[in-house]
Amino acid sequence: MGQKTHPYGFRVGTTKDWLSKWYSGKKTYSTLLLEDFKVRKELKSLGHNAAISSVEVVRKGDNELRVIIHSARPGMLIGKKGSEISKLEDMVRKNLAKKYEILRVEVKEVKHPELDAELIAQGVVQKIEQKISYKRAIKQAIGSAVRAGVKGIKIQVSGRLEGAEIARTEWYREGRVPLHTINADIDYAEVPALTKFGRIGIKVWVFKGEAKPTVFFTTT
Repeated sequence: MGQKTHPYGFRVGTTKDWLSKWYSGKKTYSTLLLEDFKVRKELKSLGHNAAISSVEVVRKGDNELRVIIHSARPGMLIGKKGSEISKLEDMVRKNLAKKYEILRVEVKEVKHPELDAELIAQGVVQKIEQKISYKRAIKQAIGSAVRAGVKGIKIQVSGRLEGAEIARTEWYREGRVPLHTINADIDYAEVPALTKFGRIGIKVWVFKGEAKPTVFFTTT
């Protein structure tokens, strides 16, 4: 199951919370879902230098929208005295199907980027695209995560590694990565590296320890 189920989706609602927090009827659900996709894609287009880990979309009613950006470099996104926030709001607004009376963009800092799977993957991608050996990039990422206190980490690379004629897959692991355990706090990310030989797929699993199941919703 660990090879066929997305580690985040496998745990959402128990040890992981939703990244999109809103409710909609059948008529507008697909529209709002597409909006979320476009907003995340637009913000990710800022590049790896923005160090964006994840984007939360929170809707309250029909007129309020909050977009929360988690980044290891909040200062770059916020700008001096918040000068860049308006640009982020414009980026979000142009991907919305309707106008919201209240639209806010917030930026929160990722305090431990060396433990964040998305940021680890972005770091490996940057080094591979800079023509640094993938083995060296992976070992550096794993070393940083281990020094930061991670319980386990696994990094997998797939493609024409170092220009090989035949694509292959290699992976490196340090510590435990229990993918079948729902209570395991597993962070996961996959990011492609674009090289002159084609795409190199990077997948990262980070095991941060056991997490207690949390009820993120209630029923009446």
